[in-house]
Amino acid sequence: MKISVFTRLTLGVAALALTGPALSQTASGPRYGTVGLELSTQDKSVKPGDDFWSYVNGGWDKSVEIAADRASAGYGVKLTDEAEISVRAILDDMAKNPSQFGAKGQQIGDLYASWMDEAGIEARGTAPLKPYLAKIAAANDRAKIQTLFASTGYASPVDIGIIPDLADPTQYTAFASQGTLGMARDYYLLEGEKYDKFRAAYRAYVEQVLTLAGIGDAAKKADAIVAFETAMAKVHWSPEQNRNIMALYKPMDRAGMAKLAPEFNWTGMMETAGLGSLPKMIMGNDTALTALGKMFAQVPVSTWQDWMTFHFISSNAAYLPKAFDDASFNFYAKTLSGTPQKRERWKRGIQLVNGALGEAVGEIYVARHYPPESSAKMNELIVDLRASLDERLKANQWMDPATKEKALAKLVAFDPRVGHPAKWIDYSSMKISRGDLLGNMMASREWGQNYQLSKLGKPVDRSLWDMTPQTVNAYYNPLANQITFPAAILQAPYFDAKADPAVNYGAIGAIIGHEIGHGFDDQGSQFGADGKFANWWTPEAKAAFAKRTAVLVEQFNGYEPIPGTKINGKLTLGENIGDLGGVEMAYGAYQRYQAKHGKAPVIGGLTGDQRFFLSYAQAWQSKVREDAERQRLLTDPHSPAKYRVNGIVRNVDAWYVAFNVKPGDALYLPPEQRVKIW
Repeated sequence: MKISVFTRLTLGVAALALTGPALSQTASGPRYGTVGLELSTQDKSVKPGDDFWSYVNGGWDKSVEIAADRASAGYGVKLTDEAEISVRAILDDMAKNPSQFGAKGQQIGDLYASWMDEAGIEARGTAPLKPYLAKIAAANDRAKIQTLFASTGYASPVDIGIIPDLADPTQYTAFASQGTLGMARDYYLLEGEKYDKFRAAYRAYVEQVLTLAGIGDAAKKADAIVAFETAMAKVHWSPEQNRNIMALYKPMDRAGMAKLAPEFNWTGMMETAGLGSLPKMIMGNDTALTALGKMFAQVPVSTWQDWMTFHFISSNAAYLPKAFDDASFNFYAKTLSGTPQKRERWKRGIQLVNGALGEAVGEIYVARHYPPESSAKMNELIVDLRASLDERLKANQWMDPATKEKALAKLVAFDPRVGHPAKWIDYSSMKISRGDLLGNMMASREWGQNYQLSKLGKPVDRSLWDMTPQTVNAYYNPLANQITFPAAILQAPYFDAKADPAVNYGAIGAIIGHEIGHGFDDQGSQFGADGKFANWWTPEAKAAFAKRTAVLVEQFNGYEPIPGTKINGKLTLGENIGDLGGVEMAYGAYQRYQAKHGKAPVIGGLTGDQRFFLSYAQAWQSKVREDAERQRLLTDPHSPAKYRVNGIVRNVDAWYVAFNVKPGDALYLPPEQRVKIW
């Protein structure tokens, strides 16, 4: 279900995932160094004002090797590696003795065991595919094909799902948007030898998958599939267009849907998807839906069947014999991301179980590893961050009083959530078998669809989480005006109860500020205090905001992490606003802390302000393979880690003072060119 366009603006720490008890602090002090900083990672041959990220992380960057099974390295990967050991212990326990945690333990243990049963998977061969491919083969006219489009687990040119209504976020509604492609849109469209090779590799992969499944005329079918996916990509909206909420929000009744794309049987597809009772649907990507409707009518039914067959096999390759799994890895991980080695099976099993039964695992994780006192310390930080933004809003010079009043009301209405959900999702109706991995994953998808459908006709449940407690990440939901910090992010170097306060304010403080800032970025600012999609800005305030954000767009447009591939300032604008606002808020909160507790001492020759900014930069210690970086630059709304540091601090006045940055330094910006938003 494609909800991220509307409901989730995530921190997206690129490689962060699970965590566990191995991340806890030592009894005697912080995990890193004497104050919570790992100063041995620095490169002091670099001036802070020339390249602050390298000054903080350059020594590490020169010495670290990205693991063969990874697309990146850094604190996120380090935390994930440690976490997997802890989460594996949970899964192994459930597989061996599931009764210790009741029905949930049985489900977790059986699902993990079905994944680890490589011999059984090989013995069953392609037999598990047959009933699903038979359904595609039987869909021999356009009416039947559309029924499969709206059925769980099958590829469709149109995605249909459920989200809270932007106009009334207390109620659920349906939406439709552009659907499945085998690669990111721009990989079909960009010119150059590099992309020609990607396209050739994709076409070979399509043929290989069809051949492995015993499907005839694989080469001819692969040519047709890639040709019409390329045509689909040409009408798809770009990633930056998909950030335009106003353009995406097009509620229509059945007559409006039929007028927009008459080739699709919208009523039939909604009924198949379980949404027949809803009188309207949000038609996102409206121009793409119109073009895709025409394409649906023109492309032969047999080609649609071949396309659906390929995508069903490809999307389930990991649950099939090794030859399928290897083919998928070789294209998606090795070719597109540059990752040379597949991860160990048990590590991938952790991802699978977390995806299907995440809160069941999370409940055990929290019971075993989450110290409740972390929530108390986080809540204190959140109070300081909110107070910091309150001060900054009240002192804001470019926002008029009417808009400022609404902004302050939105800040008051923020709902912060820390640690884990107040209640856990019930997965008991999901049927899991130790001897049918593909069947288990289809059952998980069916359960997910039914779970979403069960919400219809009921008020939106604000207690639900979009991330599991064992996820090292955080997010803001504009439709609920909520910021959420799962238990696993409350770990060093992001948060360390024994660290110097400057370090915590610079790392987790900036993350908290980032998420609060999403409520006031170019997307979140379109939602009010109650989560409704509504304009609360005067024209004058909106123009002033646009003027400032346009400068930030241009700054980031100028950064070129990979020769020939620049950062897209429009695509990354929301996250860049979040980063900039987050640092400013966190710095203000740290000053509030010092006002209460006394001025921070100099420690190891470093002032409190210096430790604050060093901590911020250290939190973004990351190194990414070039091909993976290229993927992210084309599709990810987050800037690369280096620019989340250098591109941000050069706009923060306090950083210049802390490190004596002067004209002539590479990152220096004259005061009048520094972006000031929040």
